[in-house]
Formats: sequence, C-alpha cells, structure tokens
Amino acid sequence: MNNVNISAERMNQTRNKPYHHGNLAAALVNAAARLLEEGGTTAVTVRAVAQEAGVTATALYRHFADKEALLAAVAARGFANLVDRFNRAAAPSLPPRRHLVEQGLAYIAFAAEHPHLHALMFGPRVPGAEGNADLNHWAAESFRLLVDATAACLPTGSGQDKIMSTAIALWSLVHGYATLHRDGQLNGLPPQAMPDTARIISSLLPEG
Repeated sequence: MNNVNISAERMNQTRNKPYHHGNLAAALVNAAARLLEEGGTTAVTVRAVAQEAGVTATALYRHFADKEALLAAVAARGFANLVDRFNRAAAPSLPPRRHLVEQGLAYIAFAAEHPHLHALMFGPRVPGAEGNADLNHWAAESFRLLVDATAACLPTGSGQDKIMSTAIALWSLVHGYATLHRDGQLNGLPPQAMPDTARIISSLLPEG
C-alpha cells in the first residue's frame, strides 16, 4: 500500500515550488490536496492549482478536463489513504471485535485530521467521479474492508443481508460521530458526554 499512502511529508511539501520533472498529474493532485486542506473545495480552482504546482493552466488541462476531474482524483487518493489506514488497523493478533473498533477509530481520526478531504469523499458525489476508475475502486475497497470486518464479528453462517445491514448501521454510527466531531458540533460538551466509541460499536454486534 506504500504506493498509495499519503504521507504527511508529501501533503505538506514546500508550496509554490516550480514543477520541473516527474509525474505532473501527481504533482497537480498534490497541489489540489494542499489547497483543499487549507480552504475546502472553493479554494481549489484551476488557476490556483496550476500556480501551486508551478505550471500553467494549459499544462493542467493536459491531464484533467476540469476542476471536478481534479477533485475526483484527490478523493480517489483520499480513499486509498483510508484503505491503508484500515489495513494498518488490522493487526493479525487483534480479535475481530477489536479490529472492527480500530477501523472505526481510524475513520474518526481520518475525518478529524483531514476535514475538507473527508467532506469531499463522503459529501455529494463529485461530478467527475463517474469517469474515475481509481475513485470507484478505492471507495468500493474501503467499504469491502468494513463489510469483511463486520462479517468476522457475526455468527458463522450469517446471511449477506444481515452482514450488510449491520455494516451499514456501524458505518452510519461512526460516520455520524466523525462528521459531528469534524464540524465542531460537539465542541463545548463535557468530556463525560462523549460516547465510548468502542462500547457503542460493540453494542451493535451480538454477544460473544
């Protein structure tokens, strides 16, 4: 997964450094991701991304049809990063329940650390998403890991409907908490009011 992992170092590389060589498409995605992290989708314009990458808008259009296509590429890389986090949470020594809890905690941490990216990934579908195979692949892979982790916690022989409904319930719960936390809606509440994420996730699973 190292080839898709977004390191903090890459996400925060020197700004406005002229582009000289290498993979221009990746450099443009890096530039768009930095602008997104700082100011949300409104900060990501073709002109701003080109300036951030140190190239002309004409050079950008050789790789991306428009802003939406560029945002779709940023979202794809975000999902790849989330998949990497889920995989790193899957230590072989962890029992299934703890593995599922760690996935949930990784999701919450991702939303807190990258609020604008999380909003892009899980908000209204980016118009450029339909034609982006990477985005569709990594989004589906992130959900598959949740479904597999959920299935491991359910009784052997549980039907697909039960597995999917439980996975969606878990995702809804964790996503709701992550989004409220991301948007500052929980600020000011006393610490004792904060939910025990591990306990809540476990409550949706059968005893055992």
